[in-house]
Amino acid sequence: MSDTLLPDDIETLARRVIEENARAGRSVALAESCTGGLVSAALTEVPGSSRVLDRGFVTYSNEAKREMLGVSSEIIETFGAVSIACVWAMAQGAVERSGADVAVAISGVAGPDGGTDLKPVGTVVFARVVRGQDGDPEGELRSFGNVGRAEIRRQATLCALELLLP
Repeated sequence: MSDTLLPDDIETLARRVIEENARAGRSVALAESCTGGLVSAALTEVPGSSRVLDRGFVTYSNEAKREMLGVSSEIIETFGAVSIACVWAMAQGAVERSGADVAVAISGVAGPDGGTDLKPVGTVVFARVVRGQDGDPEGELRSFGNVGRAEIRRQATLCALELLLP
């Protein structure tokens, strides 16, 4: 019997994130929407994760994004919750509202419903903000395809973990 709750690929990458950030002296925060806390859960599977994980925000609703992370209504109304603008604001809010050195935000359409022609099921956006770093925001849009809710969330979790590597 395995002593891990999550799939091996996620657990292995989460272990790398904890080990490499601990070596770098970096703390991390998450702002999660479509992953619903899976990235934070993956990190807390690793013994010693408290040295690295500062906190996670699960902001599934637009209201939660506004209240907990300070995402403006204008961003959500103009670009939508599944947009680089929104996840960048989420990541910025997570850094500002935590002690973390780096924050990653995730928002997407996991399905089976909710997709549109512009943002079909499987569209997930990511952003990373590093405290004190100027310049253009780091954002990424991934199209995982309509491969099922669980698989979209699994792939989004892996992508977010990769973004947390120093």
